[in-house]
Amino acid sequence: MTLQVERIGRVAILTLDDVGRRNALTPTLVDEIVAATAELESDESIGALIITGAPPSFCSGADLGNLTALGEHDPGAVRSIYEGFLRIYNCSLPTIAAVNGPAVGAGLNLALACDLRLAGTQARFDARFMQIGLHPGGGHVWLLERAIGPQAAAAMNLFGERLTGRRAVELGLAWECLPDDALLDRAVELAGRAADAPRELASRVKDTLRKAPWQPGFDDAVQYELDHQVWSFRQPYFAERLRSTR
Repeated sequence: MTLQVERIGRVAILTLDDVGRRNALTPTLVDEIVAATAELESDESIGALIITGAPPSFCSGADLGNLTALGEHDPGAVRSIYEGFLRIYNCSLPTIAAVNGPAVGAGLNLALACDLRLAGTQARFDARFMQIGLHPGGGHVWLLERAIGPQAAAAMNLFGERLTGRRAVELGLAWECLPDDALLDRAVELAGRAADAPRELASRVKDTLRKAPWQPGFDDAVQYELDHQVWSFRQPYFAERLRSTR
């Protein structure tokens, strides 16, 4: 297995564990990510996911040998490499990337696919597509530009700028930069808060965070949120939690 899954309470930690390839996204690892995410998403006892890498890397990107073979024989098949991070992006559960080393190319996409990114002091965020003669793919530009804006996205993709954990926090790519030995504990702490919420409520809030900013106007966004808030008023856990705070 090149993916290790650990459960801490209602939090699941998915650790990419192919150190010899610096946790590159091989077809095997992609399949394991897809299968594990689907299994955890269907498990009512799990409320949040953390993605990290076996040190010293987070994820070095797509396995280049496999990527080259796919590109030469069936360019459309390159999308199969995307499936790992797209499955994380489409997961209904709250997700955190605990970036403990280099996140390169498709590995950066994997981090971008998560709702929240925490960086260790050894973290490096490196697009590197153009530097190896490739165009960015997998929704990279869309995700990155939304996270840090057009100028910073251009700096990383056109001009080869790499970000340390601290710089990533300055630009909004990461929420916090922490000592490496504190990174996972902090990720579990934050994930645990999200996991304590009712699963459907967390899923709806996550969905709204993605969709409300794209409504045609403010009034549309207000109505979009209102529909979900009215739904939450009708759930039994709202009354239960309201009573517990009195």
